[in-house]
Amino acid sequence: MCTRCERPISAASAASPASPWQPRRAFLLAAAGAATAALGGPAFAQVNVGNASVARNLVPADKIEAAGVQQYGQLLAQARAKNALAGDNNAQLQRLRAIAQRLIPFATPWNTRAREWKWEVNLIGSKQINAFCMPGGKIAFFTGILEQLKLSDDEVAMVMGHEMAHALREHARARMAKSAGTGAALSIGAQLLGLGQVGDIAARAGTQLITLKFSRSDETEADLVGLELAARAGYDPKASVSLWNKMATASKNQGGLSFLSTHPSGTDRIAKLEANIPKVESLYRNAKRS
Repeated sequence: MCTRCERPISAASAASPASPWQPRRAFLLAAAGAATAALGGPAFAQVNVGNASVARNLVPADKIEAAGVQQYGQLLAQARAKNALAGDNNAQLQRLRAIAQRLIPFATPWNTRAREWKWEVNLIGSKQINAFCMPGGKIAFFTGILEQLKLSDDEVAMVMGHEMAHALREHARARMAKSAGTGAALSIGAQLLGLGQVGDIAARAGTQLITLKFSRSDETEADLVGLELAARAGYDPKASVSLWNKMATASKNQGGLSFLSTHPSGTDRIAKLEANIPKVESLYRNAKRS
């Protein structure tokens, strides 16, 4: 029987013996956390994505995250009802969760809220070439993206890092705020429904998060933040290029992909990744050594 992972994925790792580096490391991590909260991005980041969108502040983060959790649960329930939700013993799911275990420890500096997220990774049986990460750390892959593209672990890490980055940079929160607006018509309509403006936005989010289309700048941010997350976790940054080449080939062969409907591809995307690979290669080499 297909089951859902009920326990959050732990981001903790065994502590190393005390050394003179430990106090300094703790200080630097605390400073990075403070910079993250103030500027919207970690001070130690190798890629340059600037500050997170201020528009996101128009919508409470907990409302969008709650909507994400709700919709994620509904999607899993639908998959389970069709016997399409992979069980804990599924080898592909175990592979995904192992990759996530390596990426998640590097998420918090990009968004301090991620420390409280109950991360989940699930696999849904479908020919769709697709994957996503809901606000709040709810990750799902479809078997189609693994099987049809024959992704290596490094390439899976690039997909997962990219999707995690959308959640960490709160792109859905910002897009919902921008699309909902703050006009009088929205406020009046929300009041008539007894929801209030925040409730109205959260209600909309519950039906739009999976299919939400991000801006080109959002996609670039997710590419670069995901690239760095994966490199820090010890995955080869060059896999970002091979991944998008596979996406482009599959799109030509199949006449379009659902993944590319919300993640447009192109030579400029690959060029930006290639330009940023040298910035994170040392992180990758250090991670492999350790």
